[in-house]
Order: sequence, then C-alpha cells, then structure tokens
Amino acid sequence: MNSWQVGSARVTRIEEQVGVGGFPPEKFLVGLDRATFMELLPRMPNHYSVEHDRLVSSMHSWIIRTGGKIVLVDACCGNHKDRPWMPRFHQLDTPYMQNLEAAGVKPEDVDIVLCTHLHADHVGWNTRLENGKWVPTFPNAKYLFSDRDDARWNPRRMQGMDPNRAAVYEDSVLPVVRAGQAQMLEHRSHTLGDLLTIEPSPGHTPGHVVLKLVDDKARALFCGDVLHHATQVYHPEWNSAFCEVPEEAVKTRREVLAWCADSPALLFPTHFAAPYVAAIRREGAGFALDFVAADSP
Repeated sequence: MNSWQVGSARVTRIEEQVGVGGFPPEKFLVGLDRATFMELLPRMPNHYSVEHDRLVSSMHSWIIRTGGKIVLVDACCGNHKDRPWMPRFHQLDTPYMQNLEAAGVKPEDVDIVLCTHLHADHVGWNTRLENGKWVPTFPNAKYLFSDRDDARWNPRRMQGMDPNRAAVYEDSVLPVVRAGQAQMLEHRSHTLGDLLTIEPSPGHTPGHVVLKLVDDKARALFCGDVLHHATQVYHPEWNSAFCEVPEEAVKTRREVLAWCADSPALLFPTHFAAPYVAAIRREGAGFALDFVAADSP
C-alpha cells in the first residue's frame, strides 16, 4: 500500500483501477501538440501507452490520517454503477473496499469524505449497493462537497439535465443527502482541524475545490481534477475536454502549480499514473515535476 509522510500526517493511496483511457491524447487534452507531447514523455514514464495511443491514468482515493481523524479525498467510480456512456466507469467490480481494508481502514472508521467535485469518477464509492438500495458507504462520515457543484449536478436544482448525469447524482450523492450526512460548502475557504484547508478551485467544474495540508514546512495539495495528467504541469494551458469553464480552469491550474512550487508542497493528483505523487518546481517561465516515490510500498 503506497503511503507518504507529510509532517505529522500519513497519506495513503487507495487504488480502484489503473489503465488506458478512452481517448487519444489530442481528444482528451484540448490544444495538445503531438510533437511537444512526445518530447515530454521521457519525463513521465507510465503515463502513455504507445500500443493503444492512449493516456494512462489512475482512479484512486487518498486517505489522510491526521489529528486522530481519517479523511478520504475523492471516492472514485464505485462498483455496480450504471454508466453506459463511459465504459471505464460502467458496472465495475473492483477490489476497492479490500484495498481500503488492507490499508487498515474500515468504512466505519472514515470521519470525513471530501468530494473535490461531483463528476462520476469522484463520487462513486460515496454509496454502495445493499439489499438493492444505494446507501452511504461510510456510515459515520460527514460528506463535504461544494454547494455550487450541487447546484450544477442536482437534477432538482438544474432543470433539463442529461439523464446520465442525473443518474450519477441519484445513486451516488442523493442517498448521502437523505441520510443527513452531507455538508454543502459555501464558495470560500474552510478549515478541517489544525492542518487541512479546503479552498475553491473553479474551472473544471464551477464548484471544484482542492485540499491543502500545511504542517509547518511540510505541505501537500490534493488537486482533484485541476490536473488530470502529468503533461499539464508543463503545459497548464492544455485543459481536459471535460473542463466546464476553460479559461478559469487554466488560471486555477497555474495558481495551484505556483503554490506547490513556491511553498514547496507535494502534489497529490487523483489521476496521475505511477508513481502518483509529484514535487513541482519552476522551470524557466513555467513548471516541471519530479516524481516522489512512496516511502512505504
């Protein structure tokens, strides 16, 4: 189980799946230049499949142990979810829960679940199927997510929503709300204990948030989908095709990279392939990365 120490906090990666995506690089990253991309590949091994001509990405959660609490960041795709519009998310049967327990965490141990946004691959394990009904996976947790994202994806607040998108909310968010476990966040900073701060990071979605961990000089940032792929460190102007507010997404991405480079802080993305975590530094007028291996396998 891959873990990293950040000050007094312990961060562990909980894998759901790693593999090739459904789009060639130019289709997934808007504005990508193939020649530039190929030149960068030696800096990011494991992030592209030549055989498939597809980006390689991971679906994983982060478990943060700090102050006697357990925080889970982003809940992947989930098992048994009906996602016919996205084969990689559809009717999965992964060992995610076994991986969680292998990390020493039972569902009832989780105190907080933070959804950086409400896309299907970040909310799936919010719920699990029990006797034919979707119920919260983490029965003692408070689930945190942005009110702006709720307004965007809640079919009761957004009329005329795509039925597929509405279904994600119905099976992976609404059961948490009905159970009284949801806390919707206003568009501002929120502290979680002494070390963690949730901050707005709009662009990929209107209400996207990031999580900062600051323990004296030890720092980390959990970026959700502010960055999808390592090549965006070098070219933050390359948005994913799923960024809803493109200009704001680029601005937020540059701000996140600058904070990580200048703090300095480790970057904990949700979709980077192995070795998953990166130290960001300035290189010329832009940024570069150095991957940081886990300190326990």
